[in-house]
Amino acid sequence: MIDCLDELDAAALLAAAADVVHERRLAEVRDLEVLAQWAAIHSDDPTQGPDGSAAKLLGDVLVQVGGDGTPGVQDFCLGEIALARGTGVTATSNALADVLDLQHRLPLMWGVCLRGECEAWVARRVAKLSRSLPADKVGVVDSAISRMIATESAGRVLQVAEAKVIEADPEAHEDRCEAERRRRFASLGRADEFGLRMLIARLDAGDAVAVEATLCRVAEIIEPLHPEAQGDELRALAFAWLARPAELLTLLLEHAESAVNPELDLGLDAAEESEQPAAARALAFPADLLAALRDVDLSPLATRAVLHVHLHEAALHGTPGVARVEGFGPTTLARLSDLLGRTDLRIQPVKDLSDRVRYTAYEHPESLRDQVHLVTGGDYWPYAASTSRKVDLDHPTSFNHGDDGRDPPPDQTGSHNSGPLGRRHHRWKTHAGYRSRQCGEGRYVWLTPHGLGFLVDHAGTHRIHPERARMILDAPAGVDIYPV
Repeated sequence: MIDCLDELDAAALLAAAADVVHERRLAEVRDLEVLAQWAAIHSDDPTQGPDGSAAKLLGDVLVQVGGDGTPGVQDFCLGEIALARGTGVTATSNALADVLDLQHRLPLMWGVCLRGECEAWVARRVAKLSRSLPADKVGVVDSAISRMIATESAGRVLQVAEAKVIEADPEAHEDRCEAERRRRFASLGRADEFGLRMLIARLDAGDAVAVEATLCRVAEIIEPLHPEAQGDELRALAFAWLARPAELLTLLLEHAESAVNPELDLGLDAAEESEQPAAARALAFPADLLAALRDVDLSPLATRAVLHVHLHEAALHGTPGVARVEGFGPTTLARLSDLLGRTDLRIQPVKDLSDRVRYTAYEHPESLRDQVHLVTGGDYWPYAASTSRKVDLDHPTSFNHGDDGRDPPPDQTGSHNSGPLGRRHHRWKTHAGYRSRQCGEGRYVWLTPHGLGFLVDHAGTHRIHPERARMILDAPAGVDIYPV
C-alpha cells in the first residue's frame, strides 16, 4: 500500500497505477469467488432434508441463475448474501449468475480473471452474452475470447463475443432473431435529476413511419412558438404533444389547410413504399372529416392522472424548495408549474402522517396503505431500491390470527405495524427465517437467519449489532424500542 503518492516520481506513479489496477481486479475476482462459494454451500435440494424428510423452509427451491450446465442454488439464500454485500438482490443474483457461468462454462476465461489480467466486468459481460448457448457449444466463445480478453479493448472483445455466439449456434440465433421480430415494446425510463425521461419504443415499420410523419408535422407547426429550439430539441417538444390527444387533434385541425407534404427521410426503400399513405394520412384530413371534427367536444380526450407531489410547507410561503414528484423525481417549483400547467387540477386533502391508525382486521385499507407509503417511501427491505406503490403491505410483527382458538388480539394492523415489501422480499421474510419489527414511524429492525442486524429508516440502511437487533425483536408486544 502506497501512502505518500506525492513522494513518487513519474516512473513510480506509472508503476503504482498498474499495481493498483491489478489489485483491484483481484479484489473483484475475490468478490465473485465468495459469491460462488456461498452458492456451493447452498446447492443441496432444499425440498429434502438430510434424512430424506420434507424441507424445513416452506417454499424454498433450487433455482438456476446461470446458464446450461451451472449448478442450482437455493432461492432463500440469495437475500442474505446480498445484504452482507450491501447490494440489492438483483445485482447480487446477476453477479452470481456471471461467476457460475465463468467457472462452469467459460473456464479458460475464468483462468485469465484469476490472474488479474483482464477486467472482470468484461468477462461478466461475455458470460451474459453467451448464457443462451447450451453447455456443449459455449466452448467456441470461451476458446476465442480467452485468447484476446487480456490484450484487446473491451469494445473489440465484445464485438468478437457477439460474433462467436452466433457462430456457436446459428440456428438458435435465427430463432432468436425471429422472436425479436415478433417482439414490440414501449419502455419508459426513470426520471433523471433534470426532470427528463427517456421513452423508447419498437414498432412495426409502418406504424413507426406514421408516428414520424405526425412528429414532423407537429414540429413544423410549433417551430414559430419555440425559436430557440432546433433539431432534436424541437422534435422532443413535438413528441410531447402525442401525450395530449385533445390538444394534438385541435392543433392539427387548426393547421390542416396549411399542411404540406415535406420531404421526409423515413428510411423507406422500394419494398416499403406501400407504407407511405400512412404518412400522408398523418399530415392531412379529408374535408368531410375536418367539418365533422370541428364540431366535436374534445375535452373527454384530455389525459387524466393522479399526481403525487411531496412539498415542504415552507416552499408554499416563498422559501426556495424542491418538490418530489412520484414517478418523476425531484424538480424545482418552476418546473412543477410547467408540469401542472395543462391539467385540470384537483387538490386532495393533506394527510397528517402523525396520526396513528389501528385496525383489528388483517387487511390494510387503502388509506393506511397510502400513509405507510408516504412515511417509508418504498420497500423496507434492507438496501431495497423500489419506491413503487405496487408492493405488498406486510405486518413486520406477524399477524396473530388466533389459531389457538381465542380471538385475535386487537389493533394488530396499523401505522405501528405495517411496511411495504416487494413480493420476493415478502416471501423471504415470511418463509426464509428473517425477523423484523417496526420501532417507530418508518423505522424497521431486521435480523437475518445467520445473525446480521440492520436498521432501515428515512436515512437508508444501517448495520447494527445483532444483539441489539435481537433485543428489539424479543421485546414484549406494545413496547416501542428505538435503536441507537
